[in-house]
Amino acid sequence: MLFGAQHIERYLATDGQEGHDWQGTTAALLTTKGRRTGKQHTTPLIYQQYGDTYLVVASKGGAPQPPEWFLNLEANPEVEFQVWGERFKARARTATAAEKPDMWRVMAAAWPAYDDYQKKTSREIPVVVLERV
Repeated sequence: MLFGAQHIERYLATDGQEGHDWQGTTAALLTTKGRRTGKQHTTPLIYQQYGDTYLVVASKGGAPQPPEWFLNLEANPEVEFQVWGERFKARARTATAAEKPDMWRVMAAAWPAYDDYQKKTSREIPVVVLERV
């Protein structure tokens, strides 16, 4: 099973042939700019395509605080996203209240544990929309 740095390394080396299909779902690579350091940070995340956009969930397993990558993209929404061998620039934003229910259903269908993560925390777990630029 791929995870963390090894997942990123294999995904990049194989254009996603190793790492895109992950534990019964799909994974992509999100690269954000560190809000304090300015350094690039790449994170493998479960994703789904949604029309012309891509969705990821800032769950951190239902932890009370959001993941670092989410805090980074709040500070700088210009990100890079890689699906298979295609790497592109995108603008990240949090789904609106009107958009979120349908987007959440799509993501929970891809990874049912998201519903459990939301039950574990009082924090509203955001769905992030990635739009190509």
